[in-house]
Formats: sequence, structure tokens, C-alpha cells
Amino acid sequence: MLVRLATWCYERRRLVLGLWVLALVASFALSSAFGAAFKQDYFAPGSESKEALDVLREKFPKRSGDTLQVVFRAPGGIEQAKPRIEALLTDLADDEHVERIVSPFSEQGAFQISQDRTIAYADVELDEVAQDIDLEESKVLVDKVLAANGDGLQVEAGGQTAAIALQGEVGSEGIGFLAAALILLVTFGSLVAMGLPLMTALFGIGISMSLGAVMRNVVDVPDWAPSVAAMVGIGVGIDYALFIVTRYRSGLSDGTDPRQATITAISTAGRAVLFAGCTVVISLMGILLMGVPFAAGVAFSATLAVLVIMLASVTLLPAVLGFTGHNIERLHVPFFGKRAKAYDHSLWFRWSRFIQRRPWPAAIGGFLLLVLLSLPFYSMRFGFPDASNDPTTFTTRRAYDLLTTGFGKGFNGPMLLTVEGDLSKAPGIVERLRTTPGVANVSPPQPNEAGDTAIVQLIPTTSPQAKETEDLVDRLRDDVIPAAVAGSDVKVSVSGLVAGGLDSNRYISGRLPLLIGGVVILSFLLLLVVFRSVLVAVKAAIMNLLSIGAAYGVVALCVNGGPLGDLIGIPEPTPVPSFIPMMMFAILFGLSMDYEVFLLSRIREEYERTRDNGLAVADGLARTARVITAAAAIMVTVFLAFVPSPVVFLKMIGVGMAAAIFIDATLVRMVLVPATMELLGDRNWWLPGWLARRLPNVHVEGTPAELEEAAASA
Repeated sequence: MLVRLATWCYERRRLVLGLWVLALVASFALSSAFGAAFKQDYFAPGSESKEALDVLREKFPKRSGDTLQVVFRAPGGIEQAKPRIEALLTDLADDEHVERIVSPFSEQGAFQISQDRTIAYADVELDEVAQDIDLEESKVLVDKVLAANGDGLQVEAGGQTAAIALQGEVGSEGIGFLAAALILLVTFGSLVAMGLPLMTALFGIGISMSLGAVMRNVVDVPDWAPSVAAMVGIGVGIDYALFIVTRYRSGLSDGTDPRQATITAISTAGRAVLFAGCTVVISLMGILLMGVPFAAGVAFSATLAVLVIMLASVTLLPAVLGFTGHNIERLHVPFFGKRAKAYDHSLWFRWSRFIQRRPWPAAIGGFLLLVLLSLPFYSMRFGFPDASNDPTTFTTRRAYDLLTTGFGKGFNGPMLLTVEGDLSKAPGIVERLRTTPGVANVSPPQPNEAGDTAIVQLIPTTSPQAKETEDLVDRLRDDVIPAAVAGSDVKVSVSGLVAGGLDSNRYISGRLPLLIGGVVILSFLLLLVVFRSVLVAVKAAIMNLLSIGAAYGVVALCVNGGPLGDLIGIPEPTPVPSFIPMMMFAILFGLSMDYEVFLLSRIREEYERTRDNGLAVADGLARTARVITAAAAIMVTVFLAFVPSPVVFLKMIGVGMAAAIFIDATLVRMVLVPATMELLGDRNWWLPGWLARRLPNVHVEGTPAELEEAAASA
């Protein structure tokens, strides 16, 4: 099938290229006409915080939206700036999304002025949650706030609405793309050859990002999902094209004509690309086992990018190769892309033989190093970072700092309690809450119009991401509130960002073994079918788990502050949202399988030819080292490009994924694979007879008959 597809695309290359250009333009048009806003609900299904939010939406429909905090600082006294503050609040009140504003100069907002009368804040209550408000409309609100700065008055915007409005300032895809271009140039030594993988990735990312905007009409997608999808898409897009172009250039160097080289490249490397892409898709879709809506949105976004790039790799790329022909080596850059030495005289061959002569020290040392890197993961604290992790150039960070100075850290993460039932008990409950250690302030109960539900705002003494604040949530739920409502039918639920984040982290952590177990079992079966070896499949699964565990450890070291944290822009100890390890596992397990399949398939091929296990390992490593090293280097640079991002989520994902790919491409592939396969010897390929008769025969790079068909099509 791939032979016929490659032939058709090559011979009708103008039509294929035109169709892809049309698809790109059409996707942009669809995105512009039908693109939807981002939505992200981090509340765990069935949790107390989720139930409280549902009650709030039902009983207080006008209070169920987000709150934009406008923070003021006037060194000469807040009263002197009162006319300007009131003018700004009047302007904000005219916005269609603003339901009401609690001014610091109103009776209800009297406590919203600091004791020294230099800092104050206003609560701008919106009609929708921040994620449901159009990005441009959010920016208009924040821009109005920031425009009021000057002449002795500092004005900043805080809250989720302000955070989302800043998302347009975030973007590291270009840095990763440029770094990948440089690596490709070093690898190929030709500007033309370098451009082909970049072009494939650009088409794939452009179309998938545009279609992703349309997909948001039916799937909840968080605002950081496109960055993750771009991160994955750029990496696999360039890598997959790299594999195919490398095979194409190899065909040309062997004397075949461009048409035959293209067909052979697609029917061999192209088949491996499709297989590798399917493993990534399977791993990503494993996220659906978690049952978390926002995580499903990220999975669908990244999967869409991988699927479009897979299609581009086996259709667009052969068409473009038809245009380049022998000119793929044109525009050569001196000193780059020199022809490699014979594989059995290469550094990689000698390195494999060096490890194979010392398999026990290499295996034990590599294993211990992976375990050592994994150990910091056990000290990782799960939680949601707050605005204190934003750079000081962000208004959200400056608002956080002003509130901390004027009122205490707890004002940045208020808790919202819903009280249902006999509201005559509410004042007593409030008094009990006020005397609880760790509570800075509790507002009076605010009943709804029906008089059957009230809301209470509680301000903790500690910051939103502090462990003490999470402990306070548990203490309120387990001890304080049950004692306060004992003997009555009153129900009190604790919600807010801190409580919601705590529930979400526990929910995801509890279901993470389901994801890991499902993906590992599925990948084990996949490798068992492909390589027809029990030990190879078991060993690959274990090594992938160890390399991902080591990457978790690197992330833990980075978020614990210190020199490594300073290096990536996380100077203070910061909790890690539990969805970060979840996303990392789903993405990395699929990507690491790409390299595993590419390397082991070549080793298996050499073993079947020579029946010499040691030579097969050395040959397989030497023959694949150059292209896998280039592919891994591209992945690492693409992921590292997201570390400078001001969004702490992307920093964590970027450094973790870069570390995992680096570890997989060096320690695992260069040390553990040759060492363990040398120790196992011919047992590497052991398969019980009864199982061998039941397993299908799968050839990653095509069956002999298919390869003959490709050769005959010339």
C-alpha cells in the first residue's frame, strides 16, 4: 500500500503539494470562522470542591464567574487617588462581562484597604469563568487596568482572568524550531536537505493548530495545550522527516534514481514512521483513562498534531522529494554533513564493543545512576503553583506582591465555602472558623435570594501553594466543619483554587497507576509482536520506566529551588501539579518507543542475518546512531526551548521531557542496551513455541515481498 501511495504522490507531486497548500489555507479559514475559546476545569469529578462550584452556579448564578482583582498602591495614601480609582472602576463596570464591583471605598469593601492606607484592591466580579471569556476581551479588561498606572498610582491586575490574558505573550516554538534547523544543518550539511523536515513540521503544526481551535467547540482544551501540542508536533515532525530523508539520501548514494529512492524510503522508513506515530498516539490516548476533561483536551490536541504530521510524512514529503531529486545535496555548507565512516569503524561500533567487554559494570552502573536520578522524585510535593512563580514583568506577579505586602499571602488564595440548609447556624459556623489556627479572616455569610444557601469567604494566613494552606483545607473538612455542623442538617463545602487544586492532585495521583499500567501493558504487547521476544519487550518497558523516573527526579531537583532552580527560573521551592507527571509519562513513553523500535529493529535484522548476538548489537547501534542521535538532539532542543517560558507549567514539562530524551538517548541506548543484551546473549530472542505460533509476523520496515515490490516499481 505504501509503495502505491509513494508512487502516486511522487508522480502527481504538483497536485499533492497544491492539496496540502489548500488544506493549510482552509484550516486557517476554519480556525478564523469557527475557532472557540479555551476552557479548563481543574476540579476533580465528584470532589467536594466541584460540588461546591456546582452549588454556586445554581444558587448564585451572578456570582459563579471569576473575579478580576484590581490592586492599587499609592505611597501618599489611597484616599488621595480615590477619584482616579473610582474613574477606573466606573470604566470597568461598563464592560459586558462585569456583573458587579466591590470597591475599597464601599461599606462592603472597607476591609480592602491595608492598615497603612497605601494599598487597596477592588473585586471585579465577572459573569463567566475566565476560560469562557474571549481572549481579546480579557486583554481589553487588563489593558484598561494597566492604563491607569502613573502619577503616583500603581495599578495591577490579578486573578485567573489576568493570567489568561497574558498567554498571548508566551511562545517558545520559534526558539526550538531554529535550534532544530541548526542540528539538521550539521547532520545533513545541505540547506535543501535541512529544509525538508522543517517544511513538513510547519505544514503539520500549522494545520493541526488551526484544526485544534475548531476542536475546542466540542472538547475542553486548556490554554497551555497548544504549546504542548506544538512541542510534540515539532519534535516528531522533524524527526519523522529526518528518518525518511536519511533513507532517501542513502538510496541516492547507492546509485538509485530519485523516484526509486523516494519509493524505497517511504516503504521502509515511512512504514517505521507510521508505526512509531501509532505508538505515540496510543500512549497519548491513554490519558483518557484518567477521566479528567482538561487532560483529555491536551491529549486530543497533541494527537491531532501527530496524526497530521504522520500523513504529511508519507504524502507531502515524497511529493517534495520529487521536486528536489538530486538537488537535495545542493547549497552544501562546508565542514558539515561529512560522509560517515564505515559503520564497523565508527565511534559507535567501538563504543558498543567497549561496553560489551564490561557488561556487568556498565549494566549495574547505568541502573544505579537511573535509580539515583529518580530518588528526588519521592520528595516532590504535588500542588498548584501560584502567581508568585510568574516573572516580575507580569502584572499578576506584581499584584500578588502588593496583596502580600498589604494584607498577607493568604489574600492571594481565598477559599469559598457554601453553606446549605438552616442559615441560622451560619453565624456560629463563621465564629468557629475565625478561631481556627491558620485562618486570617472570614467574611460574614452572604445568603442568596431564596435564603437557602449562603457563601462565606475565608482568607488563610499562608500562600496558596504553601503546604500549610493544604493542611488547613483538610483540617476544615475533617475536624472544624463537622464539629460546627454536628446535630444539624447544614452542609458546608470548601472550594476555591487551593481546595480545587488539592482535590484534583489527589484524584489524578490516585488514577496515575491506571494510566501507567495500561500504557506499559499495551506497549509490552506491541513490542512482543514486533520483535517476537519476551525479554526484549520486558527490558524495553523497564528501561523506559526507569528513564521517565529519572526525568521525574530531574524535575524534582529543579522545582526544589537552589542553583538548578535558578538556572531555569524557579528560584523558590514550588509544588508540581500532578497532571505534569501524567502528561510527561503519556508523551515520553510514546516518544521513547520511537527510538527503541528504530534501534531494536535494526539489531533484530542483523541478528537474523548473522546469528551473532554481540555483533548484531554493535552493528545495529552503529548503523542507527547518527540518525537517532540527531533526532534525539532535535527533541531535546525543542523541549529545552520551552524552559525560558514564563509559564511555570511549561518550564516543568520542558525540562522533564528534555531530560528524559537525553537520558534515553545516552545512558539507556549507549550503555544499558548493549550491556544488558550482551549479558542475555541469545536469550534476548527467546519466545515460547506456543506463543510464536499465535503471534502475527510484523515487519516494521516492510516484508521482503513489499521491499521487492518497491524495487520492481522503479
